[in-house]
Amino acid sequence: MNAKELACKAEIERVEGKWASQKEAAARLGISERQFRRILRRYRLEGVAGLVSRKRGVPSNRKMEDAIREIVEDFINDPLLRGFGPTLMAEKIEQMKGIRLSKETVRKMMIEAGVWKAKVRKKVEPHYARPRRKHRGELVQIDGSEHAWLEDRGPKATLLVFVDDATSQILAAEFVPEECFYSYGNLCQRYFREHGVPQAFYSDRFSVFRVNRRDNIRYEPVTQFQRAVSALDIELICANSPQAKGRVERANQTLQDRLIKEMRLLGINDYEQANLYLPEFIRSYNRNFAVSPASSLDFHRPLDETLDLPFLFSIHDFRKVTKTLQINYAGRVYQVVTSHPAYFYADQEVLITCDASGFVSAWFHGNLLILEEVEKRSRQVAIVSSKSESTNPLPPAYDHPWRTYGKKINGKPVLTTLSSQ
Repeated sequence: MNAKELACKAEIERVEGKWASQKEAAARLGISERQFRRILRRYRLEGVAGLVSRKRGVPSNRKMEDAIREIVEDFINDPLLRGFGPTLMAEKIEQMKGIRLSKETVRKMMIEAGVWKAKVRKKVEPHYARPRRKHRGELVQIDGSEHAWLEDRGPKATLLVFVDDATSQILAAEFVPEECFYSYGNLCQRYFREHGVPQAFYSDRFSVFRVNRRDNIRYEPVTQFQRAVSALDIELICANSPQAKGRVERANQTLQDRLIKEMRLLGINDYEQANLYLPEFIRSYNRNFAVSPASSLDFHRPLDETLDLPFLFSIHDFRKVTKTLQINYAGRVYQVVTSHPAYFYADQEVLITCDASGFVSAWFHGNLLILEEVEKRSRQVAIVSSKSESTNPLPPAYDHPWRTYGKKINGKPVLTTLSSQ
């Protein structure tokens, strides 16, 4: 008998001995009087054995059938599913085998099979959650996650992710070789065309978004990304910690768990296939994890069709035109081809743009100039006299005769090392 049954036996003996009423005994056991009378009746008929639970030693009505357990265990031990967590494993069992189990049941079976270890929750410092924005498109968190997304089937890559703060929806995502201005610019163009222009972006302090070195600079430098989004009237907010943009950080954790395993099951072995699969995965992700916003009003603004987005998301810089109508940019020389007199452009400042393909253009008062690249010949090295004070003589080589002949006998040099033997 367990402790509960022993306590019930003690109360029944008190009632049988007229030391307590049935109402008092039921109250002490925390059950109703009617239930106590049932137990008392069974005790009088069967004795102490009547107090023992009749479910003891009897298989549960909810016990899993042996055939189903064998199927689930074989599925759990599949090498293709290594690293799957209990929640995702339960979803895959239902999706691929048609067997619906709770994640806790799957967790116990995975621990018994040795493919999952019970985790002890560590005590962490709490970070108080910032309330969600109320409207979709009011704030979009952006981040890049470099990871081995194809595991050992391919190199590392960076996944750029745009997550809406109000709904936790993934609005845009793309695999790129590296996290840079051009990769963010290409994804922004696609995002603006599909959803519209948001009110604000929330990012980390990566160099694409913010100039972190401000030594001896009186003004605040502006990055190319800041220039581009400010032209679209988008506010750029840089977070002070990863926890501040927790929605996109948690999305990255989920993607590093689920997306990797889904691509493994589908046999995706390159990032071109991965980018083709991303829209389907994002739809599934948003169905499972997105929430409804507090307001049904969408703060995305329609994109102005007259805007030249490729021009906006090119590198912008300024150069002066020389008197010979040449422009020096990125180590190259470009000749301005024009029918205007030379003084029309000489010593004037022009806007230089460079797109992702490396194509360079020049703009003067909004007009595109015609450029021709000029072959830049390397300068001839200046010949310096050995007697000049600016020359720095080099020490002789280790096997130079000056090092091997060091002594003189009767005015003639004599070898001092064995290097010439």
